[in-house]
Amino acid sequence: MCSTRDRSCAFDVPFCVDGNRLSDLCAALLRSTQQHQPTRLAARPSVASGGRVVIAAAPLLPARSQRRPAGQPGDRNHFLFGVEKMFKKIFVKKDERALLFRRGDFAEILASGEHSFFDPLNRLSVQKFPVAKAHFDHAAAEFILRMDPQLAEREFHVVQLKPSEVGLRYENGVLVEMLAPNTRRLYWKSHIEMRFDTVNIEHEFALAPQLVPELVGNVLRGYKVTGSDALHTVWVPQHHVAIFYVDGKMHSLLPAGMHAYWRYNRHLENEKVDLRMQVMDVAGQEILTKDKVSLRVNLTASYRVSDVLLAYSRQAKPADYLYKELQFGLRAAVGTRTLDELLENKTVIDDVVSEHIKRRVDGYGLEVESVGVKDIILPGEMKTILAKVVEAEKVAQANVIRRREETAATRSLLNTAKVMEDNPTALRLKELETLEKVTEKIDKISVFGGLDSVLKDLVKIR
Repeated sequence: MCSTRDRSCAFDVPFCVDGNRLSDLCAALLRSTQQHQPTRLAARPSVASGGRVVIAAAPLLPARSQRRPAGQPGDRNHFLFGVEKMFKKIFVKKDERALLFRRGDFAEILASGEHSFFDPLNRLSVQKFPVAKAHFDHAAAEFILRMDPQLAEREFHVVQLKPSEVGLRYENGVLVEMLAPNTRRLYWKSHIEMRFDTVNIEHEFALAPQLVPELVGNVLRGYKVTGSDALHTVWVPQHHVAIFYVDGKMHSLLPAGMHAYWRYNRHLENEKVDLRMQVMDVAGQEILTKDKVSLRVNLTASYRVSDVLLAYSRQAKPADYLYKELQFGLRAAVGTRTLDELLENKTVIDDVVSEHIKRRVDGYGLEVESVGVKDIILPGEMKTILAKVVEAEKVAQANVIRRREETAATRSLLNTAKVMEDNPTALRLKELETLEKVTEKIDKISVFGGLDSVLKDLVKIR
């Protein structure tokens, strides 16, 4: 629309103009104003045009010395520069998406490429998002999901989970995120191949067996799946079982291996139990004997859990129960006997405690293999007294043995004397034997009168 009286020109311009439309619009404005002097562009909203904007080109009369003939290049460049300032160009990269806002309100989503918008009053703003960060975490997400579901389906992967559902999100075939029940989220559609699986955990809350190795592999590689904290993971070593509790109730026994369960809507616990033979020591028990002697006894026992469910249903801690019963059995064995009885027969404690334990653990899922006393420790003063007693006993035994040997030696001498008395030849041989022993200790012997005289004079044989 042009007016020759006020030498002005006006056009209705849509809100969004692409690059081609912008060039055509500028050329039309230039042709319409070439008959006028240098113009000034002005923009105003038009109610009659349904929200479109009116561009007005009015003559701008410079000073007489600065006027140029109409149609010269300076006028055209001045005109184009004024038009371009009214348009906002936005460039969105291929790995980005953008949200366009008009006066702070969400207007639309911009795909990758170059966009031009007529914005003479500078009321448009843009917020860009990298699609590599797939989750669209923005205040406008809920608005788009509720008010424009078609836009949500075109631009996003829409995830809406029920209270009994868990979501698994895959990127390029790799599990990257676990979504909690009641999740409502938008994920950008982009070059990343994305897949979503839904798992119903209302009745079966164990993780699928094919997912457990994948989860273990990610942990070993140091990669943590987002949301994996919602899993209750149980590692059961070899020769062990795990008691699995759901909401405080005993649910099942887990064999050796790795197991995983969803925590959502449930309280999960586990307790591992060793099925191998175990050793329990009852050390430092101060007990009084029947004759009021204080002893410290150390006991050891070998046991194993034969029925896990029975043992842990009857007792909260079966090992503590066994330890307490071993203490009671030991006190019963020591407190009813004197010190001498215990020192003479140490196995009596083993027998009494074994009989007591087998009777007490029957029906509790425990099996006691053996019970034995490791050592009995006496007080310091009692050790001294016992040492003196032992010493006196040994001295008395030594005296008895010495007297017995002296009596035997005297009896042997008496028998020898009787033999020599009746047999002079034997007496003569004994004398010669004695003489031989004497001469062995003498260095030099002088004999007078001959050897026969010496022998005859020493001993006269009748």
